[in-house]
Amino acid sequence: MRNKNRAALFAFLAVVALLPLLPVPAVWISLLNYIGLSSMVALGLVLLTGVGGLTSFGQAAFVGIGAYSSAYLTTALSASPWLGLLLGLAITVTAALIIGAVTLTMSGHYLALATIAWALALYYLFGTMGFLGYHDGLSGIPALEVLGISLADGRAMYLLIWGLLLLAVLAAHNLLASRPGRALRALKNGAMAEAMGVNTVWMKMVLFVLAAVLACLSGWLYAHLQRAVSPSSFGLTYGIEYLFMAVIGGAGYVWGAVLGAAVFTLAKEFLRSKLPALLQLEVSVEAIVFGVLMVLLLHYARDGLWPLLRRRFPRQPTARAPATAPALAKRAKPDTGAPLLEVQGLRKEFGGLVAVDDVSFSLRAGEIVGLIGPNGAGKSTTFNMISGVMPATAGSVRYRDESLAGLSARQVVQRGIGRTFQHVQLLPTMTALENVALGAHLRGDFRPQGGVLASIARLNRTEEAKLLHEAAQQLERVGLGDYLYQEAGNLSLGQQRLLEIARALCTDPALLLLDEPAAGLRYLEKQALAALLNKLKAEGMSVLIVEHDMDFVMNLTDHLVVMEFGRKIAEGTPDAVQRNPAVLEAYLGDIA
Repeated sequence: MRNKNRAALFAFLAVVALLPLLPVPAVWISLLNYIGLSSMVALGLVLLTGVGGLTSFGQAAFVGIGAYSSAYLTTALSASPWLGLLLGLAITVTAALIIGAVTLTMSGHYLALATIAWALALYYLFGTMGFLGYHDGLSGIPALEVLGISLADGRAMYLLIWGLLLLAVLAAHNLLASRPGRALRALKNGAMAEAMGVNTVWMKMVLFVLAAVLACLSGWLYAHLQRAVSPSSFGLTYGIEYLFMAVIGGAGYVWGAVLGAAVFTLAKEFLRSKLPALLQLEVSVEAIVFGVLMVLLLHYARDGLWPLLRRRFPRQPTARAPATAPALAKRAKPDTGAPLLEVQGLRKEFGGLVAVDDVSFSLRAGEIVGLIGPNGAGKSTTFNMISGVMPATAGSVRYRDESLAGLSARQVVQRGIGRTFQHVQLLPTMTALENVALGAHLRGDFRPQGGVLASIARLNRTEEAKLLHEAAQQLERVGLGDYLYQEAGNLSLGQQRLLEIARALCTDPALLLLDEPAAGLRYLEKQALAALLNKLKAEGMSVLIVEHDMDFVMNLTDHLVVMEFGRKIAEGTPDAVQRNPAVLEAYLGDIA
């Protein structure tokens, strides 16, 4: 299957390379040039919207920055177009950082509206500045030259446009198959990503800047292909069309950008030039027909066209675990019996509702402590406060004699507290191996800024081998060694819960927080999980577990904390808790 995929890719590349050498009509080359330019912008939107979940209607404005920067520099100052590219990139990155700092804190429709606002602002800015030619724009832009060869016509520009596009596609593939790429793909589930150590704010900014840079590059090429620029090419309508291209092709797929741009451009051109003659109408109806076709396509192919095409070429896992690799460094575990976690007077209020009220307990190294109680007792809220997912209203949490007050989930996991979630939080289209490797995000040769450029250039192979080998070992540890390359969404619920535990173990924790890990597991799976947790305990791991299966908890834990209506009502050994009258009345009934 891998050979079939490679053959298809090589055939496509051969056609792309040989097409301008064949006696094809000039209009074909022109259309392919515009498809290539649009694909670059759509590729940025695949990363930004499809991967990161950040909707933007403003990419056409960044295209305009790239085009106008080089147009002005080459016409007014007679500078080199390549200097114009550097200027355009510098302005684009600066603008993206400023705009991103303001808008990326928003979400949902507020973010989309914000992108429309700054797109319109930049569009009107292009048309009202005298040195940019007002609404008439700039003309007389010189042709590009490469190694003394003039690229004055469409055929000459074709190879440069498509060469840069294919390099951008390769760079995107390299990025998504790396440590920062896994972090980027986790952005749609921000709480989980932060709990694995991902700096979601920074990674969103990375995506925003990358998408802007690709749009700028497209604008630079457009200016020297057209040899003239005007604001009309960079308005909001074009921003919407670029987003259409990404969605039509498949917003979560790199090659979907190219397919979407091709389908959109060719359909638009066909309807504009052929439809009136076919229907013999004097009025323009192509926009209506085009809109209907787009609605039908989005209705019947909601994930885009690329997934439909990919069925003929099933995807092979891009991330594969090596048989051997140098081990990642492991943190020193505390001595058995040493104080590890101290929760004192913990309280959480949501408006007038008190979810957790004055809860205190402690946990020592090498212990398995259970946190039990009826639904709504405040157990998961307590977990979230300990792990930094939400701040406490009052009280304190100390871990290894350090206060966790004010620390984010990312900072908490960095100190050695790993966790799972009450409701499974996985990335369903990523393999089990990639999901677990996300847990090792902060380990190894971690760079605070993400190592994005190194990943794009594939200079991180040694480090990736370490991370993927560690992930494979943790999957073997929980009994999922045969499912490394299965997509997480295809696993059973029980397997997904084990997968979450493997991901938490990949953070190299000294304390493991497990939120209902046995939910959905069969009897034998629960026995295997209990054996695993006892093995971890023997290795020096400490576990705090929330669970509703009383047989599972009573036979596993050393100590129990019982909550009801946000308050602690009992604490002690499993035997003592089973005999406690308050617990029997509130929760356990006749379990004793």
